[in-house]
Order: sequence, then structure tokens, then C-alpha cells
Amino acid sequence: MKRLLSGNEAVAQGAMEAGVRLAAAYPGTPSTEILETLSKFPGAYAQWSPNEKVAFEVGIGASMAGARAMVCMKHVGLNVAADPLMTFSYTGVNGGFVLVCADDPEMHSSQNEQDNRHYARFAKIPMLEPSNSQEAKDFLLEAYKISETFDTPVMLRLTTRISHSKTIVECGEWKKPEVNGFKKDVSKYVMMPVFAIERHKIVEERLEKLKEYSENSPLNRIEMRSTSLGVVTSSISYQYVREVLPDASILKLGMSWPLPIEKIRQFANSVDQLMVVEELDPFMENELKAAKIDCFGKEYISLKGELNPERLQEALVAAKLLFDVSFVSYPPNEVLSRPPVLCAGCPHRTVFNALKKLKANVFGDIGCYTLAALPPLGALHSCICMGASIGNAIGVDLVDGSKQPVVAVIGDSTFLHSGLTGVMDAVYNKSNVTVIILDNRATAMTGGQNHPGTGFTLMGEPTHQADIAAIVKALGVPHVAELDALNFDHTVETIREAVNTPGPSVLITQEPCRLFPKKLGGTPYQVDLEICNGCGVCFKIGCPALFASEETTAKGLRKAEIDQTACVGCDLCAQLCPVDAIMAPVPQEVK
Repeated sequence: MKRLLSGNEAVAQGAMEAGVRLAAAYPGTPSTEILETLSKFPGAYAQWSPNEKVAFEVGIGASMAGARAMVCMKHVGLNVAADPLMTFSYTGVNGGFVLVCADDPEMHSSQNEQDNRHYARFAKIPMLEPSNSQEAKDFLLEAYKISETFDTPVMLRLTTRISHSKTIVECGEWKKPEVNGFKKDVSKYVMMPVFAIERHKIVEERLEKLKEYSENSPLNRIEMRSTSLGVVTSSISYQYVREVLPDASILKLGMSWPLPIEKIRQFANSVDQLMVVEELDPFMENELKAAKIDCFGKEYISLKGELNPERLQEALVAAKLLFDVSFVSYPPNEVLSRPPVLCAGCPHRTVFNALKKLKANVFGDIGCYTLAALPPLGALHSCICMGASIGNAIGVDLVDGSKQPVVAVIGDSTFLHSGLTGVMDAVYNKSNVTVIILDNRATAMTGGQNHPGTGFTLMGEPTHQADIAAIVKALGVPHVAELDALNFDHTVETIREAVNTPGPSVLITQEPCRLFPKKLGGTPYQVDLEICNGCGVCFKIGCPALFASEETTAKGLRKAEIDQTACVGCDLCAQLCPVDAIMAPVPQEVK
């Protein structure tokens, strides 16, 4: 049966065809939809774990028990899971194990655009890179065969375009998962030095066998056309090369680590010039040059951002003197700018307006609330990685905390992911920091997924709901209070009290997300244009439901209006309006 699937959906389909018994992940764009899709299949088991490290370790356990396991995460998530990855490379598998890792070139929804191909080399594990949805499914099946043949975890690397673009996929039959059972083997699974020394030898021997396998793998194929130019490429870059350089010869690498160096050398000898086309780092190019294979690529292709046909064309124009091969030209592609903004009625907005009024130094985290760094809010001053807000605040407090209030802001999902240890540090080292946990009962930034604080699993089953207030009290926080995130004056005073209280404080909001798990609405507010004086105070809260009216004051100031289809009636603008020009409509008398 043929279906139109995204790369993420195709991976989920492949997991069912491969007989995967367990899949674990922490949601992160662009990989989130893999487990969301898998969880809807009858008979499948998938779970959200509190963070990527735990997800990886759960997957290891399933593999140790003799079942096929899959763990999924975005590129920065692998930083969190790198510790178990490195050692699992030593132990090897029982049931097949595949790490699906999705990079985000261009940083569509990420704080960096690291190239995770380096992790495959670092961990000395094989890596496969599909270039469309069909390959995403097929390569996953092949990855399990490689995993079990070579006793190794395997990395399946996606990128945003592979994860989210759709192509036709030939779907096969689902396979019933098999579980062979856990077999005690201390020398294989207990990585204390005496055993790890011997396992390291096995890793190096395995890598040599994988190099030989890569040289002969059908995943690496040559497409001979004109011999004027040969291109070595992989992943989505292959699609751009085929589109822009239809006459060029191509060596398409589906297994991009370990690289088939001798196959590449033979291909290089069959063409006049060899170009390497890849996104981000010169991962393959550097390996080729180290092997003394003459090639070029990153002199003309940027190290930054996504590749696309237009950018590849620009690189070819710059490199035109090197070869004589025609290529397809593309007109400039202009897209209207649409800056991100907190949703209308978002409960985070009140908190950040209060923090701005208090002139606090605010250390942020990964989540929707990171948008508070942008105008007109401008009330968040750092964002490093999951859970870093609390540690950052502690460090600033230790060396520069006497001048302005020091506040860390973190979401509920992120707090449970990696914020607990930061709070513990604040208590242990007696830091004068205030931590605000924005609890909206969802992993909202990636689409409202469940987490341990929502009371539901990925499969939709009711479960224990983590009590964040009880957790921070158990960690020893002396001052814990709830914030009414829809009451501006209360929020200001509660934060002021917390920052003036010695020692660490934790404030918790408990307003649900306006979009997830279902869209919340309320009576929209309206502006009385007769009263509005055009002061613009309401515009400074950054609500997308507010816009400048065509009507102006005598001084030429634009008055405010409210988009009735966007407003959800949170009334923050009404609370802040100095002339009370914003109000809820008067209910009409029912006759």
C-alpha cells in the first residue's frame, strides 16, 4: 500500500514494520511527530520520558532485554543523552537499537544548528542518512539489521526537511515485536574499567568491519552521468543536487559513517572534478581531504543555515570557473517575514510585564516564554539550554546579585526535564535567586505534549501527576508561593516579595496554555475609541490581538483596537490601560 507520509511518519511506519517493542523520546522539533504517530498505531508502545537521557536509558534497557528499541530526539537532545550513548557504544546491544536524531539547520526551532554527524564519529557507531520519506522507512529497517549484525547502536540522522516534507512511501506489513529476554553478561554490560578496556578493543574491531560493510553497502550508490563533475552528497542535499545539477554524476551516501573512502576514491578518479555538497559542517569533505582525495565544496557552500536549490545555485555560480557543467537557475525566493510572538491571552505575558516593571535580570530557558526576549516585551536576558536558567541565575547572583533582582524563568516541562538539580543547587548553596515556574500543563512549544506534570502518558493513559510545589518544598526551598498569572498587580507584588526574601524562592503559575490540550477562549474585550488617548501602553504588552486603529487623536496618535477573532479575554490590556478605555462588552439583556 502506498501512502503520502512525512519523514517522521515514515519512521513510525518503519518502526512497526521492524517490530519495535519500545520507543521513547522527549518531544523536540523536528522529531516530535515520530512518537506521536507511533502512539496512535494499535499495538504500539511509545512513551515520553522526562528528558532525552532517561529516554535513551529506557531504550538501552529494552535492548538489553532482547527487544528492538528506538529512541528519538532533536539534535540538542542528544547532548543530554550523550553520556549513555558513549558507553552504550561499548556494551553493544541485545535487541536492535536505533537512535533517531533530527538536526535543525537554519534553527527553525532551536538555539543552535550543531551538526550531529560528529556524534556518530565520536561514539564510533554507524550512521544512516535518508533523503526522502521512503528511505526514512527503509533505512530504519536496515538500521536494525546493522545493529544486530554488528552488535551496535545505530544512528538514523534526519534533518528538518526530511522530517517534515512528504513523499510517497510503499508501506509493508507490521511485524509482531519479539522479546528474547535479558541475559546476564557482566563483562558486556558492566562498564567498570576492567571490562571497558576489553570492550573498547571490540569497538575498534567493529569499526573496521563497519568500514568494509560501508564500502559494499547498497545504501551508497553511484549515479554516473557527465564525467565533467562528480558530486558526493547525502540526506536532503542529494535532492537539491539532482534538481540543480541534473547532468552531474553523483555518489549518494546513505551510510555516511563510516565513510566508504575507497568507493569515493574510485568515484573521484572517474570524474574531472569532485564536489562535496553537504549542509552545515564539512564533515565528509574533511574526511576526504584527510584521505588525500582532491575535492572542494565549503569554499562556496556556507557553513551556516539550510541548503536549498537557490543557495546551491549561488555556490555553483561562485565556483563556475572550476568546471563546465550547466545547472538550473532559480529566481530569488522572497517570503514575507512573520516574527514569532506569544499567543493572545498567553498567561506568560503578565509575568514578563511584571518582571519588566521590576527591572529584574531575567534568565530564561527553552520554551514559548523565550519569545519574551523580543520587542516589545524585552524582558528575558538569556537562553542557553534546557534547565540552564536556574544555574545562570545562581552564577549571576553570586558575583553581581546585589544590584538588581535575579530571576530564573522556566516552564513546567523543562523544570521536570532538567530544572530540579538547579533548584537543589540554589538551596544547597543558599542563593538569593527567585525561580518562576510557568506551569501551563503542557510541553507547549512543541505542540502541547504530555509530561509527568500533566497526569497523562503519551498513550493517553491517566497516570500520577507530579506535584511541582511539593517537589520544590521537598528540595528545601523555604519560600514557595503561587502566582496569579492573570492578575498583574498581584504578580508584581508577589515577585517583589520573593526577590526581597533572603534565600531561594520559587513562584509557580498554574494557568493552562491557551492552545493545548484544547483551545481556550473567552469573551473578547473591546476598546472605547472615545476614551482611548493613543498612549500606546497596551501595545507594549506584545499581544497579537491588539493593533493600531485608523482613528487618531488630536495629536495624531494612533488609537488601539482589538481583533475580536484573536482576543481570548485575558484582560491584561484592560488592567494596564491608564484611562480605562478597554473593557468587556456589556452583556445584552435576553428577551
